Amino acid sequence: MNGPLLSLDEAIARLVAAGRAGALREHDRVSTFDALGRVLAEDVRSTLDVPPADNSSMDGYAVRAADVREPGTVLHVSQRIPAGVVGRPLDPGTAARIFTGAQVPTGADAVVMQEQCEPVPGDGLGEVRINSVPTAGAFVRRRGEDVQQGTTVVARGTRLSPQSLGLAASVGAATLKVVCRPRVALFSTGDELMMPGEPLKPGAIYNSNRYPLRALLQAAGCEFTDLGIVPDRLDATREALRRAAEGHDLVITSGGVSVGEEDHLRPAVQAEGRLDLWQLAIKPGKPLALGAVRRGGGGEALFVGLPGNPVSSFITFLLAVRPLLRAMQGAADEGLPRAVAVRADF
Repeated sequence: MNGPLLSLDEAIARLVAAGRAGALREHDRVSTFDALGRVLAEDVRSTLDVPPADNSSMDGYAVRAADVREPGTVLHVSQRIPAGVVGRPLDPGTAARIFTGAQVPTGADAVVMQEQCEPVPGDGLGEVRINSVPTAGAFVRRRGEDVQQGTTVVARGTRLSPQSLGLAASVGAATLKVVCRPRVALFSTGDELMMPGEPLKPGAIYNSNRYPLRALLQAAGCEFTDLGIVPDRLDATREALRRAAEGHDLVITSGGVSVGEEDHLRPAVQAEGRLDLWQLAIKPGKPLALGAVRRGGGGEALFVGLPGNPVSSFITFLLAVRPLLRAMQGAADEGLPRAVAVRADF
């Protein structure tokens, strides 16, 4: 594969296409409590109106707007309605003490906030002086104002955030159908690699890539198997690829994708599967491989070979592997955060 280098956009398009072709078909149903970071497999539709009935957005008094024609009108307080209690129908010429979130009683069409009212002592709940003239609908949240029954509140393909979990819960979704987590096998290649905590031998370096790659896979919602460090030998690399392909959807490697005599991934992948992409027209991150590794029992696992350079490895994961993983889960790529310079005059 010695043709012209692919642009980043072309490479991402190929990776996303490969991810969609290898999209995960299996689903789980999990508690909404446990769904953070998972990808939704079906729309969450509301089975009710939110709010389910007209309710008050203020502490105050529920009234008939027609009963308050001028400031200073005094009305008998017929009932007290806290949140969670359904009051009696409101009689003409009366008011109901009401609290935020409580259902507005039948017959009332407005709420006057308590700051504009003066309690007047008397029998029972007494009376109230209304010091402002309300308009019909004032401080009343209408049934279905936030969400109407049948509305999709969280769409299929959404990576579930704290906000989307709150939306799902607001319409009564106690469980959610989610895409199974991608199963990823990860290993590094290189005779020079040692693990942090081991005494560093002459000519050796610590395998620093292992840590950010594991963290990135966790953040992407993957289940992964860390196969450690593989020696710089063709036979060892081929064996590691065969082992990694079994029971996994994706194989990710770090190092060994350049053109040195000790870089064996290219011939190993070609022997154990196929190589579809090799090297990008970007720096850092030029050495990047995409392909697939055959499984012994049939089928194949997707393969991505990342550079060994730590900066290149991290960048190519964000630019290439992240959209691939989202495509495998049927989710649209959210893109990377972008900084926008805004002039501020203080």
